[in-house]
Amino acid sequence: MNAPAAFESFLLLDGEKKIIITKDTKVPNAAIFTVNKEDHTLGNLLMHQLLCDPQVLFAGYKVPHPLEHKFVLRIQTTADYSPQEALSSAISDLITETSGLEAKFRNAISEKRNTE
Repeated sequence: MNAPAAFESFLLLDGEKKIIITKDTKVPNAAIFTVNKEDHTLGNLLMHQLLCDPQVLFAGYKVPHPLEHKFVLRIQTTADYSPQEALSSAISDLITETSGLEAKFRNAISEKRNTE
């Protein structure tokens, strides 16, 4: 068949970068991040976390084509805050949130096992 191999949807090929950063020349203090081998799950998560930051003026993403395993994230920030800093901060916040969620989940499982 003409279908691509399953591993191509998540495995970076030789010389392929996970994130490509391009400065947006049309809008001040903005950048375009192309994230390879990811989909709507991470794109939506990052976009919503970025929008919680008061220094982020705009955050949006799109998947260029359903058969391409990448998304394009556009971030515009205030003049004293770079888009790279905003993305780094959003990723750190998400790691903290998911760690807290994991700890609560593990505690709930332990409590459930102890009551049985």
